[in-house]
Amino acid sequence: MLMMIAGSQTYKWKVSQPHVSDNYKILYESNLAIQAARNAAAFSTLYRLHYDGVFRYCVHRLFNRAVAEDVTSTIFLKVVENLPRFRGDDKAFRCWLYKIATNTINSYLRGKLKQKKLFQNLKEQASEYSKDDSDETGDNPGKPAFLQKAMHSLKSRHQTVITLRFFENMDYTEIARIVGASEATVRSQVSRALDKLRKIIAALEKQSSISEVTYHE
Repeated sequence: MLMMIAGSQTYKWKVSQPHVSDNYKILYESNLAIQAARNAAAFSTLYRLHYDGVFRYCVHRLFNRAVAEDVTSTIFLKVVENLPRFRGDDKAFRCWLYKIATNTINSYLRGKLKQKKLFQNLKEQASEYSKDDSDETGDNPGKPAFLQKAMHSLKSRHQTVITLRFFENMDYTEIARIVGASEATVRSQVSRALDKLRKIIAALEKQSSISEVTYHE
């Protein structure tokens, strides 16, 4: 029996393979996600395969590596809790995993105190980026901070589709499965989100330029 302890909670699942019907045995033996619900070694392999991707997704949504580590841990604990009820192949597991990740991140961001702390961190980072960072052409200081602010000005669903599409390089079909919408809806949401991002970034750049002129005067 494998045990995972997080805070005051302990999660357990059996290592031995359960009885399965003959019709289900072929799928079971070739499906790592289903094996992982009952087999510690299989879960360890599954965890290693997907941890980096999920953590990267969290970083791109939260812009804070320490917070992203905590949220990633929460995501995999939810996976442990719900894995015995999962049915599907390994491709379906990836979509299921990112659904859990998306819901967990959105839940985190809805927390008022945590969200306040996140925006305070962004404010501090914005000051650092404006001094030290520039884009590839070297003529646009503060661009990363503008992107962070702009992303967090979007609705959660728009943050989600933008991150999955452009940071995680997922196609529209896979994103549609993850967010539970049609491919056409996802395309529309991405288009709208990009338009909003451009407008917000342009406004931030304009505001920054005005501030610099005022300062120099």
